[in-house]
Amino acid sequence: MAVTLTSACDRKHETIVSTFVGNGTPGAVNGAAETASFSNLMGIAADSAGNIYVADSRNNIIRKISTAGIVTTLAGSGKQGADDGKGTAASFFFPAALTADASGVVYVADTHNSMVRKISRDGTVSTIAGRISPGVAKYRDTVIKFDNPYGIAVDQHGNVFVSDWERDMIKKISPDGKITAFAGKGKKGAKDGKGSAATFYLPEGLALDRADNLYVADCYNNMIRKISPDGTVTTVAGKLTKGSDNGKGKGASFSHPDGLAVDRAGNVYVADVGNNKIRKITPRGVVTTVAGTGKHGAQNGPAHSATFYRPFALTIDKEGNLYVADYQNNLVRKISF
Repeated sequence: MAVTLTSACDRKHETIVSTFVGNGTPGAVNGAAETASFSNLMGIAADSAGNIYVADSRNNIIRKISTAGIVTTLAGSGKQGADDGKGTAASFFFPAALTADASGVVYVADTHNSMVRKISRDGTVSTIAGRISPGVAKYRDTVIKFDNPYGIAVDQHGNVFVSDWERDMIKKISPDGKITAFAGKGKKGAKDGKGSAATFYLPEGLALDRADNLYVADCYNNMIRKISPDGTVTTVAGKLTKGSDNGKGKGASFSHPDGLAVDRAGNVYVADVGNNKIRKITPRGVVTTVAGTGKHGAQNGPAHSATFYRPFALTIDKEGNLYVADYQNNLVRKISF
């Protein structure tokens, strides 16, 4: 009797991976969780009401998933373009990342357009920074402000941070639209330091903690970096050599980390794309594996035996559940603790 009760209690606290939405077949079907389809999800975010938003990159649309698991199209026609407008009147070109602010406004790194877009709660899309790729006559702006942005985060003051992938920089867009270089100097490297003294190598995912520290998935350096509010960059975990070792700080290793999420306790979760794993970094810099065997697949169940296939992005809901944009599986997965 005692053994049975202990076993049941243990199961309650077991970390479980499940499929939240998606049938796994590439497509753009809206509707119920088990029938909806996606094509190469790269970005994911949750709002304060518990709705989940995804950058359905290959479909060039932004999707919304209700708390009941119903999928709808928030914005985007599905055709490549850079049109502003409401709902399906707007267009994107391979949007790779998004984030939501406290009021439910969604910001999108419209990657191949080299633009930053904003989607209001009614689905109206506007461009707040950048320009589209060269060759489209109706856009006359010749000043390149971004070059393939791959990560985005918004702080409690309305500042939007963007990882300018090709330029190896992190940029900041203030609420009045002013764009400044926050960290990095446009040269590849892995140096810590303040502002332009620091260097990155193709930075991707971004996430903020409650103290407005910005975490960066420094993808090709295989490191997780931290930028304090004053622009000082430090390395939290990882090293230049690719790997999947757990450990503390530089004793741990990653393989092309991308999406990040930070919980209320300050733990940083990492979508370790090259390893097909979800990792966790404690405030003390200790790295562990949360879920994934390292093999590619779509196996649900206990975290230690679950599989992913190029998990690209993460977000956390108000209950502390972790959601994964499982890129190659065309699924949104859920990790319950």
